Amino acid sequence: MAKTAVAADRLPMKTKLAFGLGGAAEMVALYSVSSFAMLFYNQVLGVPPHLVGLAISASLILDAISDPIVGSISDRTKSKLGRRHPYLFASGIPVGLTVWAIFSPPAGLGETGLLIWLGAAVILMRQAMTFFYVPHLALGGELSPHYTERSKVMSYYSFFNWAGGALTTIVALRVFFPSTPEFPRGLLNPEPWGAYAATIGLVSMAALFLSAWFTRDRIPYLPQPRADQPKLSLRGFISDIGKALANINYVWLLVAYFFVALMIGMREGMRLYVNTYYWDLSSEQLSWFVAGSLVGYLTAFLFAAKLHGKFDKKRTIILAALTYAIVPPIPLVLGMMGVLDPTTPGLVPLLIAFAAVQYGSISVLQISVMSALADVADENELKFGLRQEGILYSTRTMAGKIDMAVGTMVAGAVITLINFPEGAKSIADVPAKVLFDLALWDSIMAAIPGVIAVFFYSLYKIDRNSYEQTRAALLARRAKTKADDAAAARKDSGSIPDAAPAPAE
Repeated sequence: MAKTAVAADRLPMKTKLAFGLGGAAEMVALYSVSSFAMLFYNQVLGVPPHLVGLAISASLILDAISDPIVGSISDRTKSKLGRRHPYLFASGIPVGLTVWAIFSPPAGLGETGLLIWLGAAVILMRQAMTFFYVPHLALGGELSPHYTERSKVMSYYSFFNWAGGALTTIVALRVFFPSTPEFPRGLLNPEPWGAYAATIGLVSMAALFLSAWFTRDRIPYLPQPRADQPKLSLRGFISDIGKALANINYVWLLVAYFFVALMIGMREGMRLYVNTYYWDLSSEQLSWFVAGSLVGYLTAFLFAAKLHGKFDKKRTIILAALTYAIVPPIPLVLGMMGVLDPTTPGLVPLLIAFAAVQYGSISVLQISVMSALADVADENELKFGLRQEGILYSTRTMAGKIDMAVGTMVAGAVITLINFPEGAKSIADVPAKVLFDLALWDSIMAAIPGVIAVFFYSLYKIDRNSYEQTRAALLARRAKTKADDAAAARKDSGSIPDAAPAPAE
C-alpha cells in the first residue's frame, strides 16, 4: 500500500499527456456532433431543426442512462488490466465507425429516413463513447491522491479537450469547408462531408487507443475493487447510486451542473447560427476563434491548479461559473443595443477576445469540478470503505447529458420558434427580427441557468482543511488494515501461536 501511495502522488509527464490525449479524442468525436450535426442535417440536408434537436437530445438521454451503469460496472471490474483499461481499449473502433456514419447518411433517404439514421448513429456513437468516457474520467480521479496534483491531471484533460475541439475546427473550416464562390459559407457545401467524417472517425479511433496504451503502466498503482465486492446487480447498482447521493457535497455539484449543462447545450446549439448569420462570419474568420480558445484553455491549464492552491477549489468554481455565465453574452447584448454589428471595425478580434474569456472560464470550471469529484471520492471511501470514482463521475455526466439534451432540444425549438429560414445562405436571407431573437436567446436567456448554478456551487463545503482531515483518516485506517493483515498472515503461518500454551502436567 505504501508503494502505491508514493508512486501515485506525483505523476510522470507521460501519464498526464496520455490521459489528456483521451480527452482530445473524446472532444474530436463529441464536438463534431454537438457543433456540426444540427447545421448539417438542417441547412445542408433540409431536416427541420426541432426534429434534429429532438433526435440528438434522445441520444443524450439514452446515453445518460447508461453512464452510471458503466460507472458501476467499471468500479467493480476485476481483471489483469485493472478496473478501467478493458473498456478504454474496447471502445476505439466502435466510436470511429459511428462518428463516420453520423455524417455519411446513405443517399436517397427522405426526412424520416435521415432522422432515423441520425438518431441511430448518434445513439450508437454515444453508447460506444460511454465505455471510454466514464472509465477514463474515473481513471483521472484516481491517478493521484494529492490535492493539487489531481487538478493538474484534470488540467491536461481540459487542455487536450480544447486541442481536440481546435483540431476539429481547423480541419473542418480550413481543409474541408473553405469558402468558395458557390458556397461563401463553406459549411453549407454538401460535397466534403463524407471525407470529413472519415477523417474524424480515424483520428478519434487512433487517439482513444493511444491514450489507453500509454496509461496502462499505471494499472498496478490504481485502486482495485474490494476482494469481497460482488458483481453488478440491480440491488448493488441502486446501492452505489445511494452512496453517491448520500454525500451532500456531491449533490450540490450535481445540481449545479444541471444548470451549467443547460446553458452549454443552448449555446452550443445556436453558436454556429449566431456566428454565421448574426455576425456574418466566413469559415476563415471562424477558424481564427481557435486563437481565442487557445489563450483561454492555455491560461486555465497553467493557472487552475495554482488557483486551487491559493484560493481553494470552491472559490475558483464560483468565480469561473459566474464569469462563464455573464461575460460571453456581452457582445450580443451590445449588438441588440445597436453598439456592434457585422460592419463594426475590429469586430472579429473583439469577439475572439470574449471567446478567450469564455473558454478560459469554462476550462477552469471543468478542471475544478473534476478535481473536486476526486475529493468527494475520498469522503465516500472514508464513510463506506470503497472507491466510487466510476459512479461519481458517471452520475455527474448523466446529469449533464440529460440537461444538455434539454438544452439542445431548446436550441432546436428556439430556431423553429423564431422562424429561422431554412436554406439561408447569408445574413441577407434572415429577417432582422429573427436575428434579434436569436441573439436574445443565445445571450440573456442562456445566461440565466448559469447564474442559478453559481448559487448551488456556493453550497459546496469541501475545502483544503477538510480534505487534509479526510486524507489523514484514510491513511490511518489503511495503515491499521495493513498491520492487521500482516498480523493475520503471521498467525496463519504459525509464527504467532493461536493461544497461550497449556500448563505442563
